[in-house]
Amino acid sequence: MMLEDNVESVAVVVVTYNSERLLPDLLASLGPGLDGVAWHLTVADNASADGTVEALKTLAPEATVVQMNRNAGYAAGINAAVAAARPHTAILVLNPDVRLEKGCIGTLLETLRTPGTGLAVPRLENGDGTLIPTLRREPSVPRILGDAVMGARRAGKIPVLGEVVTDEREYERENVADWAEGSTLLISAECWQRCAPWDESYFLYSEETDFALRARDAGFATRYNPAARAVHLEGDSRVSPRLWALLTTNRVRLYRRRHSAVSAGAYWSVLLVREMSRAVTGKPQSRLATRALLSPARLRETPGPWTVHPAASKPAPGELPPAPVVTEGA
Repeated sequence: MMLEDNVESVAVVVVTYNSERLLPDLLASLGPGLDGVAWHLTVADNASADGTVEALKTLAPEATVVQMNRNAGYAAGINAAVAAARPHTAILVLNPDVRLEKGCIGTLLETLRTPGTGLAVPRLENGDGTLIPTLRREPSVPRILGDAVMGARRAGKIPVLGEVVTDEREYERENVADWAEGSTLLISAECWQRCAPWDESYFLYSEETDFALRARDAGFATRYNPAARAVHLEGDSRVSPRLWALLTTNRVRLYRRRHSAVSAGAYWSVLLVREMSRAVTGKPQSRLATRALLSPARLRETPGPWTVHPAASKPAPGELPPAPVVTEGA
């Protein structure tokens, strides 16, 4: 089935994992957020143990639900959901803890039409209305060093020294970034077709960085528009030691895939010193991240649920994952 020329249709893609409590507010925000836009919801569920799937079928019976039957990770969920989605001209990737404000996606669709744009992102705010700095510069050794020495907020005001764009003036105008945090991304179908799938080997964290940088390499920019707004109730990577350790090691994995061994070694060294310096101040997240960075096995492995959940077990060698089950909505 092909879409008619000039007809916009958005595939809204959400990956859930024990997200039952977040769904009512997310789903309630989709109508206003996509006001005036044709859209369809597809949700990939990573084997939630709560009532996520049942809540979806009750609250959004029209949605397509992809039951992964395992905790497959964020990228795998996105890839499976897009594969199961109805025909579309753009893909909206949303975290379950995002709340769209009225007209957000219509504005992003206009942004996506800017020549050379492959990804469009809104202004994200906390629940209290304060800005979340979501724009990013490409990882580099000077930037991780600036973060370690000056702190992310101060370093981020100096482009050569900071990865996170922290100057609030940059969030008051349309802007192009190397990448943006991946909770709310509108991706053109052309960009997806040329640059997908998302790399599932990261399991969680850095997959959006990888996709946006590969898209940029292919000529598709990430463009920010402050007129489009959403609220993000941010996750727990900063308070969960295991998640922080995964986030940290995935930064090394991403960097060494795009740079020489010498440059990757320098990046790892500075990141290690940063985490060690924070570990000695008593931060449990950095203590675990330090151990992970010093473990060749951890840096070589392909992470999975066992990386962040002690009770999870690795599949046996050669064991195939269960096939997803797709339930078409109304």
